[in-house]
Amino acid sequence: MKPTTVSHLRQWKQQKHKFATITAYDASFAQLFEQQGIKVMLVGDSLGMTLQGHDSTLPVTVADIAYHTRAVRRGAPACLLLADLPFMSYATPEQTCHSAAELMRAGANMIKLEGGNWLIDTVKMLTERAVPVCGHLGLTPQSVNLFGGYKVQGREEATANQLLADAKSLEQAGMQLLVLECVPSELARKVTEALSIPVIGIGAGNATDGQILVMHDALGITSGHIPKFAKNFLAQSGDIRSAVQRYIQEVEQGVYPAEEHSFN
Repeated sequence: MKPTTVSHLRQWKQQKHKFATITAYDASFAQLFEQQGIKVMLVGDSLGMTLQGHDSTLPVTVADIAYHTRAVRRGAPACLLLADLPFMSYATPEQTCHSAAELMRAGANMIKLEGGNWLIDTVKMLTERAVPVCGHLGLTPQSVNLFGGYKVQGREEATANQLLADAKSLEQAGMQLLVLECVPSELARKVTEALSIPVIGIGAGNATDGQILVMHDALGITSGHIPKFAKNFLAQSGDIRSAVQRYIQEVEQGVYPAEEHSFN
């Protein structure tokens, strides 16, 4: 199997071929996902909640992400693998370079970080140093204490315009991929159309180029609050492999996310 690259994602965007991505944290699930056709995976700081049992992503460390990145890379050698830079691991240029290097050495193809135009210099710095960057706008879980909880972002005209401006600025700075989380569907459509880079949505409607789900949400094993955008694909399938195949098919066909999984 040939490795998936960012160039493939750009081609898919141009061809209007939607693609499914998922979080992965270990070799066994990563291998299963790759075998079913998932070509892009994320080692997300969501592991703080799904694996470690915390009530937020804030306790996760670079060492945690690196450990799981190595495991996922072993299980899915051909996938395009993203890895989160966790909370306060990119506060200074020196810290950012050290954190990014650790994750790239662990097997990541690209690092993901949360934030708007204040990250322009950071994105430029990483790109100049051969570290591909995926941005993350909208609901950024590391900012949960600023937001006062996990709330939809960009519903007001001013915040929507700022998010669009941030996306354009970050792309100009060198960002090669963008995740939009919990934003109104129409705003996600505008951002997707405005950028030449691929946009992956989660709780952002079905107009984005791709979709991502936390694997626990996709398989119906989430404990506690279940997000509106989540869908239990295992409930409609006989086994995990069939559930993953169904997820891929529904994303590619534009069936998922449906209106019930989106915000207006």
